[in-house]
Amino acid sequence: MHQTLSKFSVFIATTLVAGLTLTGCSKPKSAPPPSGPPEVGIIVVKPEKVSLTTELSGRTVPQMIAEVRPQVGGIIRKRLFTEGADVKAGQVLYQIDPATYAAAFASAKASQARAEATLGTVRLRAGRYSDLIKINAVSHQDNDDAQAALQQAQADVASAKAAVETARINLAYTRITSPISGRIGRSTVTDGALVTASQATALATVQQLGSMYVDVTQSTADLLKLKQNLANGVLKKSSSAQVQLVLEDGSPYPLTGTLKFSEVTVDQSTGSVTLRAVFPNPKQALLPGMFVRAIVVEGVNEAAILIPQRGVTRNPKGEAMVMVVGAEEKVEPRPIKVVRTVGDSWLVSDGLKAGDRIILEGIQKARPGTAVKAVPFGSAPAAAPAGSPQPPAAKK
Repeated sequence: MHQTLSKFSVFIATTLVAGLTLTGCSKPKSAPPPSGPPEVGIIVVKPEKVSLTTELSGRTVPQMIAEVRPQVGGIIRKRLFTEGADVKAGQVLYQIDPATYAAAFASAKASQARAEATLGTVRLRAGRYSDLIKINAVSHQDNDDAQAALQQAQADVASAKAAVETARINLAYTRITSPISGRIGRSTVTDGALVTASQATALATVQQLGSMYVDVTQSTADLLKLKQNLANGVLKKSSSAQVQLVLEDGSPYPLTGTLKFSEVTVDQSTGSVTLRAVFPNPKQALLPGMFVRAIVVEGVNEAAILIPQRGVTRNPKGEAMVMVVGAEEKVEPRPIKVVRTVGDSWLVSDGLKAGDRIILEGIQKARPGTAVKAVPFGSAPAAAPAGSPQPPAAKK
């Protein structure tokens, strides 16, 4: 019995030693350290020619607009147009009752006929007196009176003709016509309404929509900065004065406009000046009063340095900076000055030069002073996004 227990104890001890030996042998080795410096994707700074634009807000204005008002008073007998339709210059829009003006015209013509008849008699008398004065058959006083009567009769005829013309014009004004071609709006009066000459309220408004003005505003500070850049040679004046248009819904207007002029007076309430561009509007997609954004070419920078926005960060002071692969292939932080955005890039005015290598990919591994391997942007291994699952650790 004692011998059997001794053999059992030896078996258990042997088994425990073998188990400990197997456990120690199963411990994995640690992962080998990465070989070589980390790869980062870079771009090389290359100055390029860039047209700089500015986006300004404004509104559309008809190129021609005319308010229709009566030039004589009377009762509107008939409206002769359809509201919202296109009308031609000279087309009759309203008819005012012409009865009293026709009577005045007829009376003026009768007065002219009477004055012309009187002129004939006076002219014959003045002619006879001119012949008689040569032989002293009449006194000089009588001859002078005859010649004066002739001049007065001639003046009466001229006055009568003017009265006839005035009456004819007033009669014509009873037919109110469109001063321009365009689209007419709603009528403010109906048949039977009483209107007066040169009244304050327009009967209707005609607007020419074949081409439209776009009035945009630019601050004087931006205007002065632009002039300074042009004077210093930073920008060159563009030979093109074309303007692009963006509509209220964000869609681009398909046709290009032309910048016409810049206002010479500053608006004291806003501190801005007005720029005017003209756009063709054959399909009348632009309507008066629409809010739009105009993209105006300011000038051309012949040696612009553009850096994608993803490569620009901010330091604790709020200054823009980029990571550059410098001497000895080490990462260097470089503060820069940015002027504005151009598309998805920053326009850099100071801090970079041609040939500098800017890190765009692998910035998480690009610590200042560390050595890196620069490869063209897009070929560096993508860094694992934050929050992605990590591989499981080896079991001990």
